[in-house]
Amino acid sequence: MKGVEALAEAICAGTDRQYTVPGFPVTELGALARAEVVINEKTALEYALGDSLSGKRAAVIIKNVGVNACADPLLQASAQGLIGGVLLVVGDDPEAKGSQTAQDSRYYGELAELPVIEPDGTTCYSGVEAALSASEQFSRVAMLRLTPQLLDADACGTVVPRGDRKGRLSDRTWTMNGRVTAAEDVYRTMFAWSDASPLNRWDGEPLGAGPAPGRSRVVTANPLPARVAELHEVHEYGRPFVRDHRGVMPPDPQKGPESREDRGFYRTFCKECPFKPLLDLLKSRDLRLICDAGCSVFGMTPPYELGVASYGMGSSIAVAARSTHVALIGDYALLHSGVNALIDVYEKRLPLLCIVMKNHCTAMTGGQPAFDPVPYLAWADPVICRAEDERRLREVICHPDAPVTVVVEAACPKGAHHETVEC
Repeated sequence: MKGVEALAEAICAGTDRQYTVPGFPVTELGALARAEVVINEKTALEYALGDSLSGKRAAVIIKNVGVNACADPLLQASAQGLIGGVLLVVGDDPEAKGSQTAQDSRYYGELAELPVIEPDGTTCYSGVEAALSASEQFSRVAMLRLTPQLLDADACGTVVPRGDRKGRLSDRTWTMNGRVTAAEDVYRTMFAWSDASPLNRWDGEPLGAGPAPGRSRVVTANPLPARVAELHEVHEYGRPFVRDHRGVMPPDPQKGPESREDRGFYRTFCKECPFKPLLDLLKSRDLRLICDAGCSVFGMTPPYELGVASYGMGSSIAVAARSTHVALIGDYALLHSGVNALIDVYEKRLPLLCIVMKNHCTAMTGGQPAFDPVPYLAWADPVICRAEDERRLREVICHPDAPVTVVVEAACPKGAHHETVEC
């Protein structure tokens, strides 16, 4: 059996849904795993995060440069948390045989503080399950780094039984500073996980990383186990990530996560916000939302507290399509990076109520003008209504059985500011 076949079998056995954007060297892997083809990598990861919120495990199979496209939700997930395991399967191309670059994806593991596993032919099955388990244990996406050398090589082993566990979302009372602090506290514990992993093997020099030759073998590529520092000859495919990260220490402890009460206040919509009737209606119907970046993120804070999660700009549409089925997004965020996901949702006829707050500006960052999204949404046949038309809002705001886009129009009051409420 080839590595690509073993990995496909392990991914299908270990996850409930699989997504892919084809590209060398993982096109065959995506096909063998019967993965759903998605419009782009960002949308694929957002679908997987939506599955995670629903308690499902999901895999996203992409090539190295595709990680760039999903970097925003990838990094945000480390701070926001997740429930079911999410596995980002990345095909690196160290020799740039079929890629624009020879990008080494392990550096994203360091940047996003992710568990990264790079298996060899004997750890394809165990590596997939270990990565999914780590995703749930540490409440963030886990990366499985693959190279053509592994995909084309012989592999052995059998499917490892699933050991599903639950991750957790960040505490709703924490500030963003608190969420980041808590996420780094968890990252500190990952060093002990790597040290203790049975995937790694120690038998002296040289050290092989992933499928590279060596008497010893390191499979947990981020964070690296401490024993790597004892070995000097390192073989690996791609940039010298292992060699250069030997001896890297966990981050220093910080004081506990900051809560809104610690800070003394929280922010919410402006006092004169014209979208409050919309939020009041959503609350009265107890519709759970996936919130986007911008003002829509206030759907997560008092007095509404309807938002289940938020994974960054343009992310709410695809995440909601696989979880709550209700997305709240601003006009700027939709055009910034949400419209691709909306196209994919409509093509697949997924049940989604996409509520677009059209306020003609980027209110969170200073009121810069935003393009009108309506001319670019004709294909979606959007429902357009004014924010003050409460009767019409009651008609169109409901759980969908197909994709529906509702554009709610209003102008932000001039000179208004987000309300600061003391705790």
